[in-house]
Amino acid sequence: MNTLPRWDLSTIYPDLASAELAADFGALEATLEEIERHHAESLERISNGALPEKLARALDRAVELFNRAYLLSTTLEVYVDSFVATDSYDREAAKKQSELEITQVRLKQGWTRFQGWIHDVAEALPPALEHAGAAQDHAFILKEAAAQGAFLMTGKEEMLAAELALSGAQAWSKLQRTVTSQITVEIELDGAARKLPMPALINLRSHPEEPVRRRAYEAEMREWEKVQEPLAACMNGVKGAAVTLQKRRGRSDCLHAPIDQARIDRATLRALLEAMRDSLPQFRRYFKAKAARLGKSSLAWWDIFAPAGRSGSMFTWPEARDFILENFGGFSPDLRAYAQRAFDGRWIDAQPRGGKRGGAFCSPVPRVKESRILCNFDGTLDQVSTVAHELGHGFHNDCAWRAGRTELQQVTPMTLAETASIMCENIVNNAVLARARNPQEELAVLENTLTGEGQVIVDIYSRFLFEKEVMERRERSELSADDFCEIMDQAQDAAYGDGLDARFRHRYMWTWKPHYYFADLNFYNFPYAFGLLFGTGLYAVYRKRGREFVSDYKELLAGTGEAGAADLAARFGIDIRSRAFWEGSIEIIRGRIDRYCAL
Repeated sequence: MNTLPRWDLSTIYPDLASAELAADFGALEATLEEIERHHAESLERISNGALPEKLARALDRAVELFNRAYLLSTTLEVYVDSFVATDSYDREAAKKQSELEITQVRLKQGWTRFQGWIHDVAEALPPALEHAGAAQDHAFILKEAAAQGAFLMTGKEEMLAAELALSGAQAWSKLQRTVTSQITVEIELDGAARKLPMPALINLRSHPEEPVRRRAYEAEMREWEKVQEPLAACMNGVKGAAVTLQKRRGRSDCLHAPIDQARIDRATLRALLEAMRDSLPQFRRYFKAKAARLGKSSLAWWDIFAPAGRSGSMFTWPEARDFILENFGGFSPDLRAYAQRAFDGRWIDAQPRGGKRGGAFCSPVPRVKESRILCNFDGTLDQVSTVAHELGHGFHNDCAWRAGRTELQQVTPMTLAETASIMCENIVNNAVLARARNPQEELAVLENTLTGEGQVIVDIYSRFLFEKEVMERRERSELSADDFCEIMDQAQDAAYGDGLDARFRHRYMWTWKPHYYFADLNFYNFPYAFGLLFGTGLYAVYRKRGREFVSDYKELLAGTGEAGAADLAARFGIDIRSRAFWEGSIEIIRGRIDRYCAL
């Protein structure tokens, strides 16, 4: 583990105390002052009766300023968070993050003020956008801003809400990350007592020996029980703020804003969820087949990620890198070249360690047109797939930059943000499956693939049910840690059914999944299922069309911030409002389940 790479941040800024970082802080503040001045001296003097050309020029300037501000803000945020995410004990980074967050409040307030204004002049927008310029180039974003401006409180209320978020929902979110990242757990491994950070303990869920997996599960449950009360307070704080704000903003229910953020409609979400629900018996068939291999009638939680078959597929970091590069190259030389840059440039932090955030993510760094990827690599095929997944996100960013898209043009909804990552997972997983030399190797690969797909369909379905119930109940009162555990237990029962042993579920799943604690983002669950099934459908199109598909695919990635999900999918003949599309993707997964059960 000590030889695994840590990311290099020096191409962004020399260090946290550097003059370059301070200069960009100053540039961001100066840009925010320009945004505020432009709003007061220009935008507020324009009404629905304004001449189209005058409105167009004012919009051009606003677009230019917001693009500059978001480029600086995103770069600074990713750089600072890269220190905090890998070492929550770093006080200098935490202080710098706090300073940046205060500055970013002004940016949020500026954009909110702009949304309210552009909603008020929406009638004059169509003729103004006929004039060539930055506004016309950003027509989709501006029209969306005008539409979302209908769901705002008064200007003073929105300004106050943005400021209070720092000591409210965002503070609760930060506390959850700090608490969960600093837990270390004692466990017996190979006959000796070991102390592991929580991400490393969670990685033991895929250990080949059941006694180890069970001890890790039991140790994990004990640790979450110790911190359940502060984490319940965090959940109440985040969801309480969300419920209050959505009501004051005139949202119809807790799903209204997430659906708009995902750039889909209710018909699409309904079709997706119904297809997911109807697929659950197929996944339970897989769970029971896996349980039978382990000599059980149903799986305990610690068995869900247990390996099967004999693949011998434990990867060193160089082996994982070479395998990914080889198979990315078979799809597209551009994809391989991008991944090579990421590996060679040390854009990836792979080493699990104390104070480091669990899970994985990819963040864009627009100032230098690079990305940074965090993972907790343990040599399993699952982690190789995770690295490929995050590289897919980075390639998505790269396609947009190479196409000359601005920061506003790159604001991609959660649903489409998973497109490239799922495609890269498919590339790697199918390559591993293709090289299987016997049934035991094939079984091992199918196990890894179905484990991941089961998480994205079955577990995500349970997370959706959990969050919906929490949001609805939080509107009436605070919930206790026991309440959260009970809701999670019920949600897992509805999703996993008799495929999972009712005595050994994961009632504390709500404590450590960061998606529940995002201050401005609720229901970050169904977009993963959307991404998996949309990406699976796209991969099927690729298999039919071959290399000619790749150029259209790269154009899709470059344009995910400039159209709704339905319009982008229609370019490939896909109707996301139809259950038939989602069921077609699930049918591909069902074929893998059939093969797994046959083996």
